[in-house]
Amino acid sequence: MNAFEVLGLSMNADQAEVRAAYRSHVKRCHPDQFQEKEQQERAQEQLIRLNLAYEEALRITSQRQVGFHAVPVEDAKHMASKLLEQKRLENALRQLMRAERKDAEWYFLQGEILMGMRQYASAHQSYREAVRLEPDNLAYRRGAFEAAKAVKKHAQPLQKAADALSGLFRKNRHL
Repeated sequence: MNAFEVLGLSMNADQAEVRAAYRSHVKRCHPDQFQEKEQQERAQEQLIRLNLAYEEALRITSQRQVGFHAVPVEDAKHMASKLLEQKRLENALRQLMRAERKDAEWYFLQGEILMGMRQYASAHQSYREAVRLEPDNLAYRRGAFEAAKAVKKHAQPLQKAADALSGLFRKNRHL
């Protein structure tokens, strides 16, 4: 049985219906309502099934809800790519984050943006997720390798100092 069947709901029920059904079932089968040990044990088992079904049904219904700001993943990737080409990295990342879901290409694009922002460790994590999702994609592997090299290079003390100075000069240039 799936979570909605356990709660006695249709598959297109919303979160309010899930909560109402859960409360209704819990009131009827709570172990404290029974005197006999056998009945309490059966009620406890039923309560566990209800709790698991409730959590699963809420998870499913929350995934269905797409915020007003969410956009299809292809649209988000397209806009983020255009902004990346224009070197508008913060805007590209913001646009990418609006995607309603994430795929391997999404993680790769996030890695590209983060590399441009010099956030090498985060970029490496994004590339690695892209590789995990599509292990045979050489571009994703190359990105992960380049990010790993950048992490290692920028972890050295002299390079850290140079990066800090470079960051200060960039900030002063924008003032």
